[in-house]
Amino acid sequence: MKLKFATKSIILLALAASLLSFAKFDHCYKTNWASPDVYVHACYSDLPALFGGRDLIHHTWPYSSSVNAVEYPPLTGVVMWATSLVTPDGKNTYRYYFLINALLLGFLLIGTSLIMARLKPDFWYLLPISPAVILSLYINWDMWAVIATVASIYWFEKKNYTNSAIVLGISIATKIFPIVLLVPIVLIFIRRNQIQRAIKFSVISLGTGLLINLPFMLLNHAGWWRFFKLNGERGSDFGSLWYALQLLGFFHPNGNLNSISLLTFLVGIAAFAVYFFGLARTPTLATSAFTIVAIFTIASKVYSPQYVLWLTPLAILAMRGIQDRKVFWIWQGSEVLYHVAVWEYLAKFSGSHFGLEPKAYAIISLIRIAATIYFVIALSTRSKAPQMVEFLSSSIDG
Repeated sequence: MKLKFATKSIILLALAASLLSFAKFDHCYKTNWASPDVYVHACYSDLPALFGGRDLIHHTWPYSSSVNAVEYPPLTGVVMWATSLVTPDGKNTYRYYFLINALLLGFLLIGTSLIMARLKPDFWYLLPISPAVILSLYINWDMWAVIATVASIYWFEKKNYTNSAIVLGISIATKIFPIVLLVPIVLIFIRRNQIQRAIKFSVISLGTGLLINLPFMLLNHAGWWRFFKLNGERGSDFGSLWYALQLLGFFHPNGNLNSISLLTFLVGIAAFAVYFFGLARTPTLATSAFTIVAIFTIASKVYSPQYVLWLTPLAILAMRGIQDRKVFWIWQGSEVLYHVAVWEYLAKFSGSHFGLEPKAYAIISLIRIAATIYFVIALSTRSKAPQMVEFLSSSIDG
């Protein structure tokens, strides 16, 4: 009876969050995503924008064009296309497409919350009540990859490594970011002296992702490749450290941004590895995943508002107590501030009579990044604390 009651509570809270998020997008829904309203009212969504922009409105296969293919890995593209097939035609077709996808994303939030309740019974509720999650839920299709990633972590913690590896491969074929979880996974296996298991896990994950990608690579190579091409050619973009520094006049990439971004990420991995191997006990994947994804987003050439959907479940899994919860809310506050800032900054370039100035936007971007780093440091310090007590205790006994 207790489990049934808990499940009902989780579903109801996640459902309430989904409805609240829909209310946030309601203005744009009513105005059919007119510009500059989408920015002024901070209710822009890729769901209707790409429905027309990538010709999904005519049920076009998402990878058929080399110049207008969807800029996502295959499984996300298939979801975008499949939902277009069941969208009614007519003057409200954009609204129907948004509603169908929003309904599915709401179910995914419920499913993710249910998994989180099993992984983190004390803090799961923070996911559906996180303001940045509510604000960002219907911007994009990211929740498809998020639920797969959280499920992979769940199976990893249950030591069902085959299921975990397969689902991680599925999430990589949905959104590329979960691939960075292989870093803490491999480090965990190395610390346990399980090298063969590390190799097997990596092969299954990458093999699953490759297997899903293979038909697209062979049949629609140019359209499939567009996602990777756009990411390779992208300059410093909204929300990134590099874009903020560029707006402030402190950074001029001169065509070297790919190398700079990659080098920053590799330095972050190296620092993470040094910290990881310095711990007295091997941390779980649940407690170490947030740090590596945070490093990835900080080093990246872009930070879209919906990326907080990747980070929030991992942040909650990494938390240990009340103090971490306080830092969590500081970080969430920075994400909410950034969410408002990016749309008001874009409003300035979309015909609005007002908007956020570039330097103010850059400063808010840096505040968000600083809050993320602060959260990572707070979690790392907290995880060291019990081991320090243990070390001091053993020293006194000696």
